[in-house]
Amino acid sequence: MILIFDIGNTNITIGLFDDDKNQTNAKKVWRISSIRSQTADEYAIMLMDLFHYSGIKFSDIKYCAGASVVPHLNGAFEELAEKYLKQKIFFINSDNCAGLEFLVKNPKEVGADRIANAAAAFHLFGGESVVIDFGTATTFDCIDKDGKYLGGAIALGPSNAAKSLSLKTAQLPHVEIKKVSSAIGKSTVECIQSGLYIGYIGLIKEIILRIKNEMIVKHIVATGGLAYTIASEIKEIEKICPDLTLYGIKLIWEKSRK
Repeated sequence: MILIFDIGNTNITIGLFDDDKNQTNAKKVWRISSIRSQTADEYAIMLMDLFHYSGIKFSDIKYCAGASVVPHLNGAFEELAEKYLKQKIFFINSDNCAGLEFLVKNPKEVGADRIANAAAAFHLFGGESVVIDFGTATTFDCIDKDGKYLGGAIALGPSNAAKSLSLKTAQLPHVEIKKVSSAIGKSTVECIQSGLYIGYIGLIKEIILRIKNEMIVKHIVATGGLAYTIASEIKEIEKICPDLTLYGIKLIWEKSRK
């Protein structure tokens, strides 16, 4: 089996795949908090517990790959892989992405998760695609007809916007991002939820509109933790793929092995 790590600023998503090139969805997915002070041993204990309740042993893992936007944690996961899984983890980046071409000023600035999303979207849907990833940040990644990475856009994610609003104001609470039935809130919480939810729908639609003015777009897919909450309101989004980033990491790892 192949163990995949998507190491983000808020969460670490862990996916387990069979050694099957045609498997696009992980057979198991877990999410744990991304804590920069955690050691390899502490993450290994978490992983051991997750494996235990799923009937999986460390010895079942034959390969290990990852994408990280938290460089501080890379060493911990390299140690975890070598010490507990007896594997050398494969981390993707702009120099190690199975030949993905970049039409941006500095490819090294492109996050590993965005590279994985672009590779997966082109493989699954073809060119002229846009991936919207609803995570800590909301990212847009654009792929041309030949599968080349054009660039995209980055906005503050809804959850971080809600957190920032509560931290920077004396009387506004931190709220859950949820679908609202009315733009006019009847309480402070409802007002914040309306502004965040409807505001982000507007943000997404406007960026999509402007991207369409700059490139031909045939497919728009969404992924990330808040994809189901936000994307259902946006008709331009063709499909929600919760495992897209994990599959992209697996896909690049498979191509790199060749």
